[in-house]
Amino acid sequence: MALQHLTDEQVRTWTRAQKDEWWFKNVFRGDMAQLTLRSGLTGFILGGILAATSLYIGAKTGISVGVGLTSVILAFAMFRLLNQMGWADDYTILENNCTQSIATAAGYVVTPLISSLVAYMLVVDRIIPWWQMMIWMILISITGVLVAFPMKRRFINEDQLPFPEGRACGVVLDSLYTGQGGEGLYKAALLAKVAGFAAFYQAIVSDGWMKLIQFKLLRMDKWAGMTEPWVFHDRLDEYYYSWAVKADAWIPKIMGVDFRVLGLRLTLDVAMLGVGGLMGIAVATSCLLGAFVNFAVLAPIMINAGDIVQRVGPNGNMIPISRVEIVNQWSMWWGVAMMVAGSVTSLLAKPDIFTSAFKSITNRKKNQDKGPDLLAHIEVPLWVSYIGVPVFGFLSAWTGHLFFGVPMMLALVSLPLIFVLTVICTNSMALTSWTPTGALSKITQFTMGAIDRSNPASNLVPAGMTAEIASNAANLLSDIKPGYMLGGKPRHQAVGHVIGILAGVLACVPLFFLLFVPKNADGVRTTASIISDQFAMPAAVQWKGVAEIIANGLHSLPASALITMGLAAAAAVIIEVLRLVTRGKFPLSSVSIGLGVVLPPESTFAMWVGAMIFFVAAKVYKTPGSAGWRRWVDGCEPICAGLISGAALMGIGNAIVNVLI
Repeated sequence: MALQHLTDEQVRTWTRAQKDEWWFKNVFRGDMAQLTLRSGLTGFILGGILAATSLYIGAKTGISVGVGLTSVILAFAMFRLLNQMGWADDYTILENNCTQSIATAAGYVVTPLISSLVAYMLVVDRIIPWWQMMIWMILISITGVLVAFPMKRRFINEDQLPFPEGRACGVVLDSLYTGQGGEGLYKAALLAKVAGFAAFYQAIVSDGWMKLIQFKLLRMDKWAGMTEPWVFHDRLDEYYYSWAVKADAWIPKIMGVDFRVLGLRLTLDVAMLGVGGLMGIAVATSCLLGAFVNFAVLAPIMINAGDIVQRVGPNGNMIPISRVEIVNQWSMWWGVAMMVAGSVTSLLAKPDIFTSAFKSITNRKKNQDKGPDLLAHIEVPLWVSYIGVPVFGFLSAWTGHLFFGVPMMLALVSLPLIFVLTVICTNSMALTSWTPTGALSKITQFTMGAIDRSNPASNLVPAGMTAEIASNAANLLSDIKPGYMLGGKPRHQAVGHVIGILAGVLACVPLFFLLFVPKNADGVRTTASIISDQFAMPAAVQWKGVAEIIANGLHSLPASALITMGLAAAAAVIIEVLRLVTRGKFPLSSVSIGLGVVLPPESTFAMWVGAMIFFVAAKVYKTPGSAGWRRWVDGCEPICAGLISGAALMGIGNAIVNVLI
């Protein structure tokens, strides 16, 4: 059926009680199954799996990949097939909505594992115990849920704000269950086929899977005399370099610096193709521009100038110049400056996000009905938040003090910022589907750093706490929007969000240790393995850079880094102003340019290729409904999700296999 909604006039003139009454009579589906055992279990399993892929991609790119629509398509297809085989009743639309809410919450909860917590570990050179990670992440995430629900009645019930991402999910769900189910099965099949291809490719470029197949299953080390398994090089230029070294042939260099030292490699990374397809050509091109300027222009100049050098490691051995060293020693600073300046400028250029947010909270309609609450039996009671927010906020601050050494007074001082940041984040998500947590977290980081510069935990942990609570609250409200559109019970979605938090934490904290801090030859886990050529951790690099600027001051940086930081910040402001003046038509993004600085250039190129493929496809297949349009334009998200999930899950499996064999 067509989704029902109020007119603009009704939104402006009706009281919230009138709007609630209209929704209860016309939209609410009180008897339909929603949070059932199977929807909770399906969401928990899908959430854990998709959160793992989100962690994998986030560690590579610093970008949080949304998993809501992917979970909708997968759950729909799975239960539709089970129903056709007579093994299960068909999944209701509200069960599916609850599943996506659980899965989405699981995907969002992993953000500290690619940003603030990792930055903290890098700065203090200490691995946080797994149980401390779990407790802290669960506490701050549940605080976000509790903060969200008093705002739900204002932003969704009364103001009827759009929440574009949540609305899109509601529209997709409605279309799947009102006569376009075949389209959902088509997209699920497309996702599965692409995921199978991506998984096969990832297997043949993975040493663990090849050892398992060739040595454990086929016993080729016994009868074929093999000592090392055959692996297809995903770095395609490795074949040329192997030949060139033997033949004493030409090795490409820039200003005398080897391409390989600069990280300029040609890699076929199918997961990055999928990420590029989702981010679009403008963002991917901006990332590629940042990588080119940094690694092909500035890095060779700085190496020759002596600002990037070989250094002595903790064990006394010389550490050669590499992409990681280029980023850590010099280029991180201008990349971080560009991302921070660009994101703050972009935020300040949208004053309506601030003004409408606080007007929404403070302004009350004079004719607001004071009668009984018609939705009291399905809404989350406000007393739960009024009691829960102080309790869980205090527990979050106390664990930050106990686990990470944050002075208790500073942890408590940061708590009032939660409300301010949540209001801004929620309003931004409601209007644009963008949560400016990166920019807003710097408010807490610099505020706490100004009070205590000596302890990096004083700014990193409170900033991570406030940013994650605000982000969780905003994302929860975006998840609730499709439930409101489809007539679901808010209480069920609140419980579902908590289930998703547990799923994401239980799946991803052990995976974090497996992927990023495995035990070395001495059986010890160290922070040295967190950042690598495979996992650049760009979000953590940004957090770490700001923390080090706060702790050490700008005077500790080379003069060339300071000059470049100033130029980068100025360029970021100019770019964002041009985007504002042209109403988004200016093709570059300063935040994405800065991201390209800290990402491996081979990854940025693969993302650009993926974006270009779908950009060209959209230009070629312009007719809606045609086979090409259906596959490459309408099917863009399933294809990209298949590339990401297939490669990520097989990459995660490779790490597990390497531990076991």
